Amino acid sequence: MKNFKLSRKLMMGAAFACALSVSLTSCEEDDDSITDNGGGTPITSTPQRLIGLDISANTTWSKDTIYILTSRIKVRPGATLTINSGTIIKGSEGQGANAKVLMVMRGAKIMAEGTATDPIIFTSIKDNIQPGDVASPNLQSDFVGQWGGLAILGNATIASKTRTGSFDEAQIEGVPTTDTDGLYGGTNDADNSGILRYVSVRHGGTQLASGSEINGISFGGVGSGTVVENIEIVANADDGLEFYGGTVNAKNILIWNNGDDALDTDNGYSGTIDNFLLVGAQGSPMELDGPEGSTTAITANHTLKNGTVVTSRGDGTSSEDLLNYDANTNVSVENVNWKGIQTGQIINDNNVVNSVLVVSSLRVDVPAGAVLTDFISTTDPSINSEITAGTTNGANTSVFAGWTWAETSGALTGL
Repeated sequence: MKNFKLSRKLMMGAAFACALSVSLTSCEEDDDSITDNGGGTPITSTPQRLIGLDISANTTWSKDTIYILTSRIKVRPGATLTINSGTIIKGSEGQGANAKVLMVMRGAKIMAEGTATDPIIFTSIKDNIQPGDVASPNLQSDFVGQWGGLAILGNATIASKTRTGSFDEAQIEGVPTTDTDGLYGGTNDADNSGILRYVSVRHGGTQLASGSEINGISFGGVGSGTVVENIEIVANADDGLEFYGGTVNAKNILIWNNGDDALDTDNGYSGTIDNFLLVGAQGSPMELDGPEGSTTAITANHTLKNGTVVTSRGDGTSSEDLLNYDANTNVSVENVNWKGIQTGQIINDNNVVNSVLVVSSLRVDVPAGAVLTDFISTTDPSINSEITAGTTNGANTSVFAGWTWAETSGALTGL
């Protein structure tokens, strides 16, 4: 959540302009005549529908239409947004209060169930991708900050600095504090916000203010009744996935070419992230923070297990470190392998002895001419015995075959 950076890619695109003939429905605008994506290339084949109003009743989006987010769209309490496999959703440009975000409020649900042969793709209006495509035909895989992202909000326990009655709550990043629809947190750890399965989110993280961008997917107080499986985040300007408290579990996570941290946890998150592949984050691959404030006691650890982390990038740059945690980070890290290590990258304990962190079976692919101790902190010696040099185990990368842009591009070769 800290160390925000405005990527040099953020200002590459020109402003989106279009001439539209609009027909309003109760929660949508229809237009099948969009012929240009702002870059001079015609968009063909699939009809498009502008989405500019909140979703207050059960709604289904299907792959025979491309959906264009033209504002901050909220799925309101009591409503369910169902997104069929193969559907493409594109966010139009806009910064600050005009950032385009799909936000599922507390008490609402999203049922986004793609498949291994037909994933659901969230991307930029500048992307010429059509249903059935996996890779973008015109955008680079490190082109960040072109729209907002997704925010899923729930009623599970969080540990923040704000108390409301018997529970903590907080405002999700990316939504102005004047908009109380962005609040998350509660007392129902089994809360169900729906399903995200075989979903790829690309080119997000538009700027909110100087040095502050939006995450690819933000999970705020999301409960364990929610399903999060087979998720790809590509080229987000800020963090890839951030978990703000809550108890939701996630598995088969791929984050590629991120502009800041790849996985970020805080507010006392206590779920499990199993089988993750983090490739080329500009910030920390894993920034793991603990509870905030003093009003809520979070005692359970969250768990990150079975991961492969590649800390070098295709452009020759590298991640800031290997792992970043602090004095109260409530986490267990198991069976993780770091590859592509560069000089100066360390497992960073921020010069504190951590009595909460638990690690086991951590391996560092030590480059030639270096030694293992170059890459681990000695301030917290309790973790050193579990860190060894090697390349074995880590993530099962086969689960990302066919449906992710990273795999089909060859970026996972050798992993």
